[in-house]
Amino acid sequence: MNASAPLPERLRPRELEFFFGQEHLRSRLENLLRAERLPSLLFFGPPGSGKSTLALLLAGARGGRTIRVSAPEAGVQQLRRLLAGTDILVLDELHRFSKAQQDFFLPLLESGELTLLATTTENPSFSVTAQLLSRLHVLRLQPLKRTDLARIAERGAELVQSPLDPDVLAMLCDLSGGDARVLLNLVEYAAALPEDKRAPEDIKNILPEIVARHDKQGDKHSELASALIKSIRGSDPDAAVYYLACLLEGGEDPRFVCRRLILSAAEDVGLADPAALPLAVACQQAVEMIGMPEGYLPMAETAIYLALACKSNSAYAAYVNAGREVKERGACPVPMHLRNPSTRLQKEWGYGKGYLYPHNYPEAWVEQQYLPEELTGRQFYFSKSMGTEGRLKSRRKHSSGTPGKK
Repeated sequence: MNASAPLPERLRPRELEFFFGQEHLRSRLENLLRAERLPSLLFFGPPGSGKSTLALLLAGARGGRTIRVSAPEAGVQQLRRLLAGTDILVLDELHRFSKAQQDFFLPLLESGELTLLATTTENPSFSVTAQLLSRLHVLRLQPLKRTDLARIAERGAELVQSPLDPDVLAMLCDLSGGDARVLLNLVEYAAALPEDKRAPEDIKNILPEIVARHDKQGDKHSELASALIKSIRGSDPDAAVYYLACLLEGGEDPRFVCRRLILSAAEDVGLADPAALPLAVACQQAVEMIGMPEGYLPMAETAIYLALACKSNSAYAAYVNAGREVKERGACPVPMHLRNPSTRLQKEWGYGKGYLYPHNYPEAWVEQQYLPEELTGRQFYFSKSMGTEGRLKSRRKHSSGTPGKK
């Protein structure tokens, strides 16, 4: 191994016994090493969890001509040249290939001419074509546990022959975001510092800025956004502002976050606090006006307000109920008295005949059929008693199509 190579490459294990983490896959990996034939595999998991390492480890144990390629750097024409005489292809970031590029592998895998060991950080259900996915065995890797990170950090410190304090190694594990590659780069950086600068606080102050690893198109993006909305829905302001910080510090587009806050205001807070929606829209406008990094202020205010606000999903549920009815039966004819007679002929046909103008009656209400005749008595909106909706509920009037049970 080249002594000048980065620490993560020098520490990459060549045998399974020296691989840390992914205990849930241990027996399966051992079986693959013993198997007469190595199937094509897809390693799916977060960055720095060992996907490429396991692929190279299995390829090395199998023997034969192996090449490693990163999808963003290779096109189909280049692959055609590289694969001549190749037994195993280790392909990083398979999700970066288009559908047409992924289809290139289908006949090669079908014939057994090539064994593909691919890696991806994105959910293969969405990033890999169904045809290619059916030819791959998927191994899902989990984020590395703290104990695994600690062992990796210790081995890294031993390899660079640097007696880093256990507190320093623990701090670097925290800063790594669970990514073993980031962790080893931090260990190598800290080990190169003068000994009088290796105290935890000194290292933390002089480390290069640690950018939170956040894939805007991958699973972590979706998971954090989901956690933000569910924390708001669950009325937990601490969790809401935490996941907001995870998204923004990870480099998420603030416009995406604002859209999620607007949707949460409409779906989860709804009529229980109608002021939430204009607040969320104002947040989006404020962020557009002031930009980042100060844009976190209106977003934090909005996220906390939404978490603390009374909740009602009655508007969301009402639309779902009505939408289901339309999908099942189609749009029923509008009652004649509700149709606007915009032409003389329409008036002769009875458009608008018998319509009662509510403002001509006390409290601006008059009993009248509004739903189509086929839906008389149907109820799509079920009011709740939280917040403002509880007060609005008392004003609901019952027309001749009195809401009844579905």
